[in-house]
Amino acid sequence: METNSIDIIKSSGKKVKFSLDKLRASLNSTGADQQTVSQIIDKVRDELYQGISTKEIYNRAFALLKKKKSYLASKYKLKKAIYELGPTGFPFERFISAILEYSGYKTEIDKILQGQCVTHEIDVIAHKNNETTIIECKFHNEEGLNCNVKIPLYINSRYNDVKTFWNANPKNGTKLTKGWVVTNTRFTEDALLFGNCANLYLLSWDYPKNDALKDRIDRLGLYPITVSTLLTKREKQFLLSRDVVLCRQLIGDAFYLDHLGVSETRKERILNEIKMLCNKMD
Repeated sequence: METNSIDIIKSSGKKVKFSLDKLRASLNSTGADQQTVSQIIDKVRDELYQGISTKEIYNRAFALLKKKKSYLASKYKLKKAIYELGPTGFPFERFISAILEYSGYKTEIDKILQGQCVTHEIDVIAHKNNETTIIECKFHNEEGLNCNVKIPLYINSRYNDVKTFWNANPKNGTKLTKGWVVTNTRFTEDALLFGNCANLYLLSWDYPKNDALKDRIDRLGLYPITVSTLLTKREKQFLLSRDVVLCRQLIGDAFYLDHLGVSETRKERILNEIKMLCNKMD
């Protein structure tokens, strides 16, 4: 059976044709060598059938990568790992704040700002070069839920209300110049049209091209702690509750693993996996 004639079912329930190129691209993005990529593609291709879910294809490729090198599997599960930051959006806000800190911003999270008309709870405020940006994070903890046009419409009105009041107050010392909408899923066509027309900065899993959330994470090596294939769910939740959101934070705060009662051998394996993950992109 030709692979391009196989229908696969996405998490949204939509039926699409299987793409070998997409699978190859997602495996290549982990940094796996070409021999490994080809071997995995051959095995996955042999197990395809009409109506297979994208989840089944992902699980098979993930298991094969993990067998090869656990840090490659960690990179492969990035999208899923961001969903695992939930169920609330708060760890996602801290994650976005941490990414911005590594990009030279000074950030604050969960602040109340006065607008011209009302007060607003702002997810992330970022300062750089005497300019201030306010960022609204829209986190979805399940696949298939996208950001529709209502989100940028709503954020734009909040941004303009805060901007009027902020820029009229010389005590702030910076100008509020940008509003961002960040999501871990995707924007609908209308959301992109309105957001760009209103001059909001839109950042999603795959937008803007080559500078999307996934690109920034890979480029900076700023993986969420939830990508680890060696930590348990309970351990990840404990670390998140202690504000350890990024893998590279755990390298400096390894004593948390002692709090969790992790054995020396396992601790070494966990830290090695994380160092491989972060150093690969340094």
